[in-house]
Amino acid sequence: MMEAREQVRNAPAAMEMPVRVDGVEISEAEIAREMQLHPAPSRDEARRLATEALVIRALLLQEAHRQGLHMQFGDGDQADDPAIAQLIEKEIRCPEPDAESCRRYFDNNRGQFRSPDLYDARHILLASPPDDDEARAAGKSVAQEIIAALRAEPDRFAEMAAVHSACPSRADGGSLGWVARGETVSEFETYLFSLLPGELCQVPIETRYGVHVIKLDGKTTGEALEFEDCQQEIAEFLQARSFQTAIRQYLMLLAGQAVIDGFDMKAAHSPLVQ
Repeated sequence: MMEAREQVRNAPAAMEMPVRVDGVEISEAEIAREMQLHPAPSRDEARRLATEALVIRALLLQEAHRQGLHMQFGDGDQADDPAIAQLIEKEIRCPEPDAESCRRYFDNNRGQFRSPDLYDARHILLASPPDDDEARAAGKSVAQEIIAALRAEPDRFAEMAAVHSACPSRADGGSLGWVARGETVSEFETYLFSLLPGELCQVPIETRYGVHVIKLDGKTTGEALEFEDCQQEIAEFLQARSFQTAIRQYLMLLAGQAVIDGFDMKAAHSPLVQ
């Protein structure tokens, strides 16, 4: 029994089914190199993404060669990317969206087109590395003391910032100025955006930079934008969406004409083929 268990334990891992595109094999070494460019929650997912990318590349490169495009750039890996780029430029036609299409998209999605809400924020940063439990605990303790003091005397925020903050904003009373969503770290924003103008956050906020005491001085609500302000952005978005649809259809056409072993292109859902 022990011998059988040892044989199972020492048995080689099951080999992956070879991946071939029209008989040309994509080696495991190529897949392993490509996996480094596709971080994923699991090895299997990283391998799937890497294989998908290499199959797509093989389909495009073989078609470029079939059309003789590689002859314009020479042979070898150095010529692959220009040949593929020229193939896509030659085969994928996406007319620019007209003003009517842009206007229709704008009218159907008005809620998307607003200037951002702006928040007038200030903070006191007690620097402490996230992996230093002792320093982080000390930072939280000092932050709690500062919050207690500011509850009693709200006008002392600038003074407290000048004395305690590790951020250059300490020279300006801790003011970060007007910030929009996405301009600060998410943990900071979660609490900042929940405050009312003039309100001090009642708990210390931890981020990768340290522990923060934060206050919201003011807020301005974003306003609806006019079509003219958004037309170029909408045109670029519609153009990109049209390109993604066209290239997906083209890749599916190439895949349908090719013999692909070891990978199911119908199940592919890379951004390249969406």
